[in-house]
Amino acid sequence: MSKKKALGRGLSALLSDTPEDDKLEVDVNVTPSSTAARTHENLNEIPLDEIETNPFQPRQYFDQQALSELADSIKVHGIIQPITVRKLADHQYQLISGERRFQASKLAGLTRVPAYVRLADDQQMLEMALIENIQRENLNPIEISLSYQRLISECNLKQEELGDRVGKNRSTVTNYLRLLKLPPDIQIALRDNKISMGHARAIINVDNPESQLYIFKKILSEDLSVRKVEELAREVMAGTKAQPVNSGQTATSSQSKEISQLQSQLSSHFGTKVSVKSDGKKGDIRIPFLSIEDLNRILDILKI
Repeated sequence: MSKKKALGRGLSALLSDTPEDDKLEVDVNVTPSSTAARTHENLNEIPLDEIETNPFQPRQYFDQQALSELADSIKVHGIIQPITVRKLADHQYQLISGERRFQASKLAGLTRVPAYVRLADDQQMLEMALIENIQRENLNPIEISLSYQRLISECNLKQEELGDRVGKNRSTVTNYLRLLKLPPDIQIALRDNKISMGHARAIINVDNPESQLYIFKKILSEDLSVRKVEELAREVMAGTKAQPVNSGQTATSSQSKEISQLQSQLSSHFGTKVSVKSDGKKGDIRIPFLSIEDLNRILDILKI
C-alpha cells in the first residue's frame, strides 16, 4: 500500500476541485517559451502582471541569492511546478502558494507562468498559504510556531485537526507552540539560529522566565551542547544550581509570572510575538510587524 503524503491530505481537503490522484507530467528539459505554450487540464497560463502577492504569506523574508539561483534554473528549465492562485476578477488573480517561484519568474524575465486557479475565501487562503509554507519551505522554528498558532487562532483549528492538516502528531505541534512562551530574547536567538530547537526545548522545561534567561546566557557564553543544557535545566529545576540575583529587579516573581501570561495571551491573539515590559507601575507593550501586509492584519484585529 502506498503511503499518502501528509501535504496531499491537508491541501486536498481545501482544494476540493482537484482529484487527489491528479498529477502533472513535466519534461525537465522544457524551456520558458515552450512551457508557456503547453496546456494541461486544470492548468492556466497567466500573465505575471495580473497576479498580486498573497497578503497571508507566512514567510516575510526570501533569501535573494537563493531567488537568483532559482531564477537561473527557471531560465533553463521553465516552471517545473505550477503556482496556485485564486481569481479575484477578470484578469486579476491573487497568489495562494508559490511566491518564491513567482518572484524568481520575474527575475528570469518570464511574462507568463503556469498556474492552478482555485476558488477560496480569505480564511481558506490563509490556511492554504500556511500549510503550503510549513510543508515546503525551510522555515525556522519560530516561523513554524507562529504559523501553527495562526492556524489555531485564525482558522479555528484544534490541535488534533492541525496535526492532521500538517502531518504531525499532537506532541510535535504542542512542542512548537510552547516555544512562543519563551522570552523574546530566546525566541529571537532561535529564529536567528543562534541556538537550536534542542536548546529551546530544554529551556522551556524550566517554568521561571528569569531562570530561562539565565540558562540562555550560559548557552551563549559557554557554547553549551544540548545535553549540557538539559543537565543544567534539571539542576535549576531541582534548586541545586545557584543563579545570580539581579539587585535592580523591582518586579516580584508573581508579577513576572502575570506579565509572562499576559504576553503569551497577546502573542496568541495577534499571531506574533508581543513584548510586555513593566516595572510594577508602568511599562509598554510592543507588537512587531514584518511587512505592511502584516501591519494591516494587526490593524484589522485591533479594528483600526
